[in-house]
Amino acid sequence: MNNDLLFDFNVDKAAKMVFITREFNAGLSLVWDAFTKPELLDQWGAPAPMRAKTKYMDFKVGGRRFYAMISPEGQERWSIQEYTSISPKTNFKMYNSFADKDENRELPGSEWDYNFSEQNGITKVNITIFNESLARMEKMIEMGFKIGFTMTLKNLEDLLTALSQKLQEEN
Repeated sequence: MNNDLLFDFNVDKAAKMVFITREFNAGLSLVWDAFTKPELLDQWGAPAPMRAKTKYMDFKVGGRRFYAMISPEGQERWSIQEYTSISPKTNFKMYNSFADKDENRELPGSEWDYNFSEQNGITKVNITIFNESLARMEKMIEMGFKIGFTMTLKNLEDLLTALSQKLQEEN
């Protein structure tokens, strides 16, 4: 990891919120695509040794992504993400909840707010997660969310490095 790039992870239990800021050494368009295209999301969207698999994704307001994180043993943990707001290349918001394989939601869920900005080829992603219940947030943290999400963002960093190198070679 490039130690000059910002990574910040804070929890505010009283507000039931998690705040994550992460910088990537990649252009805004590439980072945006990595968060909004299923073929890219599936390459980085789960902490190893798990993998992500999108069943379907419709990235538009009111659209949804239905996906699973799959363990090496084949166990699936499904989630539904419903997009509530999209401002291309700067922000999107979604409602996230765990679900079963038949898309029955496990409530309560959480609201995710993603903000993207670029300066001098470094793209900053700010993520704010509001949990509908403190119990849900505590369970998420107890299950290793910080470690898992940190690993997932490292996967993204590696993917962005590989994609950026590929783009440079093509030009």
